[in-house]
Amino acid sequence: METTLCLIKPDATRRRLAGPILGRLESEGFEVLAIRRLQLREPTARAFYAIHKDRPFYMELIGFMTSGPIYALALRREGAIAYLRQVVGATDPAEAEPGTIRAEHAENKQENCVHASDAPETAVAEIPFFFPLTDLAI
Repeated sequence: METTLCLIKPDATRRRLAGPILGRLESEGFEVLAIRRLQLREPTARAFYAIHKDRPFYMELIGFMTSGPIYALALRREGAIAYLRQVVGATDPAEAEPGTIRAEHAENKQENCVHASDAPETAVAEIPFFFPLTDLAI
C-alpha cells in the first residue's frame, strides 16, 4: 500500500466540486486516511511550492493557492501515487485524457482543480505540510 497527497484547489472549492472529486477518488479505490479543509497562508504556500520559486508563474501560483479554501487529503491504495496521477490527468486540461478529473473540470493549467504528489519522495515531503505523520497510520 502506498500513501499520497491530493489537494483540492481553490477553483474546485469555489465551484463546489470538492464533493464530486472526493467521491470520484473513493470510487477509484482510494482510502481517505485524513482530510482537512483550510485556507493556505502565503508562507505555507511559498514553502510548499518552493520548488517553483524561480519559475515565472511562481507568484501567480502563490496568489491562486491562497485565494480561497482548499482540501488536503492523505490517500492510500496500491500504487496510489501513479494511479492518482492517472485519475487526475495532465496538468494542462487540453492535454488531459478524457474522463480524468482535469479533463472534466479544469479551467486551465493553473486552475486545474487538484494537485497530486508526483513521486514517492515528493509524497513523503508533502504530506507533513498538512498532516503530522504521527496522526496517520502509514
